[in-house]
Amino acid sequence: MSVADLTVTDLSVARQLALLGAVLLVGGHPAQAAGGHAAGGQSMQRPASTAELIRSAESAAPIALSSKAAVVLIDAAGNSTVLRQGSNNFTCLPDSPSTPGPDPMCGDANAMEWAGQWIGHKPPNQNKPGFMYMLAGGTDASNTDPWAKGPSPGDAWIETGPHVMLVGIGPETLAGYLSGPRPDTRQPYVMWAGTPYAHLMLPVR
Repeated sequence: MSVADLTVTDLSVARQLALLGAVLLVGGHPAQAAGGHAAGGQSMQRPASTAELIRSAESAAPIALSSKAAVVLIDAAGNSTVLRQGSNNFTCLPDSPSTPGPDPMCGDANAMEWAGQWIGHKPPNQNKPGFMYMLAGGTDASNTDPWAKGPSPGDAWIETGPHVMLVGIGPETLAGYLSGPRPDTRQPYVMWAGTPYAHLMLPVR
């Protein structure tokens, strides 16, 4: 299937997005409010409007790109709803309320394919680079465990400021970059080093 044929209405992509959303919504809560995090990381209860969800999703990438991307909402059951059809190669997801910080994302078709392989525990194609934007930042449970649903007891979430991600690349591309359980997120670093899902995190300032 060509990139031109790959849209969010395609069944395989819809499944990948649903799988991705199931992991993003680890707290079991639907997307209730765009960027809706109260003190202590608790999500707000006011349902977000479609316009708010789209604004949240668009905040993940430069507006010239995100304004033309498809926007998809994933609920707690992993069901996907297309809030807006796109006209480019990117799909954007609003912030997940289950993490203590904002984390909307926009990824190209290769990145979404990689995400489906990661969530499905399938070997990823390491010669098919994909690109993701997370310009609103990200909050991750673990830098070493690809499927962690929360930090280890007594540990904290890993907070990364605005960044982009390069996925679907081989280990030789990642050699020499920082890694480990508590990386300095102000510098380029490898997430999930030593696993088939290792990828490069590049801070943007």
